[in-house]
Amino acid sequence: MRVDEEKVFAALVVDDSMLIRHTVCRFLEDRGFSVESATNGMEALERLKQHIPDVIITDMDMPKMSGSALIRALKADLRTAGIPLIALAGKSSGAEDAQQRANFAIFKDIDIEDQLEKALQAVLGSKAVGKCTGL
Repeated sequence: MRVDEEKVFAALVVDDSMLIRHTVCRFLEDRGFSVESATNGMEALERLKQHIPDVIITDMDMPKMSGSALIRALKADLRTAGIPLIALAGKSSGAEDAQQRANFAIFKDIDIEDQLEKALQAVLGSKAVGKCTGL
C-alpha cells in the first residue's frame, strides 16, 4: 500500500431486522467502509471464516444465536478476540448486557446514525472518523 492511500475500513453488521441492517450498512458505506452483513450470530461466524473486519456491529436480540452468544464466541477465538464490537440494543432489552460485553453500546430507540458516529470514533479512532466525516 502506498503511503498516500487511505485504509478502507471493513465492517460486519449483524441484525435480524432488515431495516436496521440496511440503515447501518448504508451509513457505513456512505463513509467509505467495505460492509458485509449477516442476519444472526451463526451467519456472522460463517462470514468471519472468510474475512476479518475492523469492527463488528451486532444486535443483541436475534434468533438462532443472540448477540451475547456471538460476542462470547468472538472473545473465545484468538482470530476475532481483538475486533472492536459495537452492540445495538433496545433500551428495554439487552442494554445492560450490551454495555458489559461490547466496546460500545448504542440504542435502536435513539438516533442511530449520531450514535454510530460516536461509536466509530471510540473504537476505531480519529483516522476512521476523519475519513467518515470527510475531514
